[in-house]
Amino acid sequence: MTNITRRSMLGGLSTIAFGGLTSAARAEQFRFTVSAGHPPVFLWVQELQKFFIPEVDKRLAAAGGKVSIQWNEAYGGTVAKIGGELDALRDGLADLGIVGTIFHAGDVPLQNVCYFTPFGMSDIKGVVKIIADLQDRIPAMGKVWPNNDQVYLGGTGLDTYQLFTNFPVHSVDDLKGRKIMAPGPSANWINGTGAVAVASSLPEYYNNIKTGVADGVLTFVTGAWPIKLWEVAPHITKVNFGAMYALALNANEQSFTKLPKEAQAIFRQVGVEYSDRVNSEEESRARTYLDRMEKEFGAKVVEFPPEERVRWAKTIVNPAAAWVKTVEAKGLPAREVLNGYMRGQEAFGYSWPRDYAAELK
Repeated sequence: MTNITRRSMLGGLSTIAFGGLTSAARAEQFRFTVSAGHPPVFLWVQELQKFFIPEVDKRLAAAGGKVSIQWNEAYGGTVAKIGGELDALRDGLADLGIVGTIFHAGDVPLQNVCYFTPFGMSDIKGVVKIIADLQDRIPAMGKVWPNNDQVYLGGTGLDTYQLFTNFPVHSVDDLKGRKIMAPGPSANWINGTGAVAVASSLPEYYNNIKTGVADGVLTFVTGAWPIKLWEVAPHITKVNFGAMYALALNANEQSFTKLPKEAQAIFRQVGVEYSDRVNSEEESRARTYLDRMEKEFGAKVVEFPPEERVRWAKTIVNPAAAWVKTVEAKGLPAREVLNGYMRGQEAFGYSWPRDYAAELK
């Protein structure tokens, strides 16, 4: 089946002239398929439905109604499963969609720098802005999107990762011999602490702790909330591993460039505002959920001692070292991105407990 046929079946972009109108007043209607691997229960998908789509429609109408969009919303893996979002947009199966960068580490490795620099700042908006600035400043990082036939409209992140366990944690020593779920690159965050990293994913966290497969997990509060993680891991230690850049809102380049310039500008403007809304709401929900876990459900929330946080950061094997070596072997400027990311957080007033970049010189 050709891409053209697939796009027709899935509602790919097309232009329809309204009958009965003069050529001067003729409006154009574009059909956009919007995809996300995650279902609408997740904030970033909810905001596509509640804000991005209606706001684009509103602004197009306010601009004179010369352009309108017929939206075909396909979430929860309908068009693209988690890990397949980049391909769906590149191949034209979707015209607009959310790409989980952590699930496309091989295709967009530089965007995942935050996962190899734990103990960063908790400011989601700041982290996302730093990534956007690096994409603008470092050609190899920014070109990854057009190289995949996509236009970057905005980015969103995840609230700072914390430690959820079925035992109390007051120091790094408390981790020795414990099995901690730390999926993907976050396994590097405990490498050297004496804990054992267990590969897993969000839907498995609850049962794995309940059945003894693991004693705890590194995860973000807004991910822990819907699975009621505090029931099996009532000890929540606020280690603050840092907010993570995780999602890009992209458009298929061919679909996007067929839009009139005025419509393209509206998509870009709303994309920036969508990002700000998601990131602000993510931080707000994280605070609310953590408070409710403690006050309503009896979770034991404690601040990890600052000196122990520094100790933890300095105990682990430098997680950026192997990442830089692997990515630079592909001819990409990983070291430049690493240094830019760390210095970018310092420009926000953040002080790192460890300078991963400096150690590589």
